[in-house]
Amino acid sequence: MTSSDRIAEHSTGTDTTAEGADSRPYADSRETTEGRVYTVSGGDWEDFLSDLDPEHDERMVINMGPQHPSTHGVLRLVLELEGETITNLRSVIGYLHTGIEKNCEYRTWTQGVTFVTRMDYLAPLANEMAYCLAVEKLLEVEVPRRAQLLRVLLLELNRLGSHFVYIATGGMELGASTAMTYGFREREEVLHLLEHLTGLRMNHAFIRPGGLAQDMPPDFHEKVTEFCKVMDKRLPQYDKLFTGQPIWRNRLKGVGYLPVDACLSLGITGPVLRSAGLAWDLRKIEPYSCYDEFDFDIPTSNEADCWARYLIRVEEMHQSLRIIRQVLKKLEPGPVMVEDKKIAWPAQLSISSDGMGNSLEHVRKIMGQSMESLIHHFKLVTEGFRVPPGQVYVPVESPRGELGYHMVSDGGTRPMRVHVREPSFVNLQSMPAMSEGGLVADMIAAVASIDPVMGGVDR
Repeated sequence: MTSSDRIAEHSTGTDTTAEGADSRPYADSRETTEGRVYTVSGGDWEDFLSDLDPEHDERMVINMGPQHPSTHGVLRLVLELEGETITNLRSVIGYLHTGIEKNCEYRTWTQGVTFVTRMDYLAPLANEMAYCLAVEKLLEVEVPRRAQLLRVLLLELNRLGSHFVYIATGGMELGASTAMTYGFREREEVLHLLEHLTGLRMNHAFIRPGGLAQDMPPDFHEKVTEFCKVMDKRLPQYDKLFTGQPIWRNRLKGVGYLPVDACLSLGITGPVLRSAGLAWDLRKIEPYSCYDEFDFDIPTSNEADCWARYLIRVEEMHQSLRIIRQVLKKLEPGPVMVEDKKIAWPAQLSISSDGMGNSLEHVRKIMGQSMESLIHHFKLVTEGFRVPPGQVYVPVESPRGELGYHMVSDGGTRPMRVHVREPSFVNLQSMPAMSEGGLVADMIAAVASIDPVMGGVDR
């Protein structure tokens, strides 16, 4: 019985008594104080194996994952093999499900940022950005220019860190331990800088509806400039160690082929789509946050394989450094949060000398103005601001592709619905097309070239 048959059976009012439930082979039930509870077994696995003849069939079905060092987290791949050739591949997800989308419906609009930043944990700032752009579109507010430019700075730093992890994990899975040590070394540089700028290495919650949580530290210009100089020295090392390395090239070239028509049919975006020749990048196609003011290139290739995806990501890191330098030149003094006091919390709160709480001066200012201002501040912090009714969809270009937020407001202080178009989730659809007919070892390279993050897939 398929899942659609089961849904139809329930919708047509078929017998749902305990006896009727027990007669269905796919799930046993028992009565509890909370009602009837169904125990669902792994029937899909038995169905998958049912047509195999172990005596006369040379096919072999194996599980790869969900706990495997080459599955980018808790991804489970069910492989049907003939020797080392993959004849059938199926992705099984859900092992890292956190319910973040649903949790956002029970938090204020500002608190939602602390949830979405934990989905794709290699691109937390991209999630914050898309979420806040959607809220700001519902509010019909424009973020100050300084905040827009600083957002671009943070997003490109985040893109660098994510691509370095792609090289590190992909190289480790293919046996190139040098790629792992180099990639994570560079990523640490990115995380150190982000910690200096935002206060946290990951899960920053720094981009807020209306702007940023606070302005950059006084020495941020020097720190970012120094970082760019370090990357200028280190990025060429990747070309020497990997791009010009025949073993690395032969390991990736011609592997995980996915042409542009297949990408479009499956909804694939990001470096995988650009490796097939289509220069689709939302920073150019649908610019947001001043991206239309920057001069940068969108690298593409017609090879449509793992090798092309590696080259594109390395070149994208050069372009990110190019954008970061332009941001530093364009920055001017100004606010980093909208002026509307009904939205602006908590950007204008001060931090005490111990790094926690509010300074005494700020507390005196709030409490000394009037009782009304104190009440308003309390309500803004505890209840949050109201967002006009409506629904929007806002996409951004994350390191993995189009990351879009569909958000619905009923006019309250919390979202009515938050749904995310997550690129890792969509891009995983390409796994069978990339891998079936190839070797198991090549499938490892194909998974790495997609660069999925299971926190975003399962969310």
